[in-house]
Amino acid sequence: MEIIFLGTSSAVHSYDRSHPAIVLKAFGEVMLFDCGEATQKQLIFAKVSPMKISKIFITHYHGDHILGLPGLLQSMNFRGRETPLTIYGPKGLLKLKDAIYNLGFCKIDFPIEFIEIDDGTLIETEEYIIKARKVRHNVINMAYSIEEIKKPRFLREKAIELGVPVGPLFGKLHKGFEVEVNGKIIKPEQVLGEERKGIKVTYSGDTTPCEELIDFARDSDILIHESTYKNEDKDKAEQNFHSTAQDAAKVAKESNSKKLILTHISTRYTDCEELLNEAKDVFESTELAHDLKVITI
Repeated sequence: MEIIFLGTSSAVHSYDRSHPAIVLKAFGEVMLFDCGEATQKQLIFAKVSPMKISKIFITHYHGDHILGLPGLLQSMNFRGRETPLTIYGPKGLLKLKDAIYNLGFCKIDFPIEFIEIDDGTLIETEEYIIKARKVRHNVINMAYSIEEIKKPRFLREKAIELGVPVGPLFGKLHKGFEVEVNGKIIKPEQVLGEERKGIKVTYSGDTTPCEELIDFARDSDILIHESTYKNEDKDKAEQNFHSTAQDAAKVAKESNSKKLILTHISTRYTDCEELLNEAKDVFESTELAHDLKVITI
């Protein structure tokens, strides 16, 4: 699993920070979370083909999170994309779709499905689950979690001991199906080890610290949390329904997350190390995101 930060600024670009966008490469897919202005350019620098993006998840409709989407979709079409694309976002996504399709001389010939979402499970496959949860911002904002489904280890020797021949029946048992061997039923639980927890990544989008996010991010391996302000500007954070770096650290600590990544940094700060240090005072396992930062899990 690989996380690539394409943009890590807040409302305004800076010399070295672009608008929010994060790529997740996992399970044989490329997924994009938010699509701020300059996302196309950042994809080039990150060596990620937009043609391979299968799903896009929008947290909310402030411009810094969506203004890259019209251009990205038109570029995909210009390059001859035929593969379907699915875009998820809170209520209002269909209005955004209409705006995109009516912007200039827009031509999009490949299939795109726009899905308005609410709290709950969005996707569940044999490999992963993606969920969404409303958190607290001054507009509707969805946090997202991606959790790997990790199967218990297959106890090969135990299966052989029970008379299961080496071959396709091993796979069926590992997938949770009973098999019959010489008139005897072998159940999966007889040949599988203990349950294993897969990797969990949670992305806050824009939010003030809240119990909803603490609960949603519970036991995350990686919590990506907006950290727009320093402590000295906490009043601005509260007025604008954003978080300080230390707020993010408290959410990480209370949710029992393993690692915190700070992003969505205000351009008012030239020394971002101060935000990092303020977070580390509360939660030591904290890193500061920067554009094109890559995390491999």
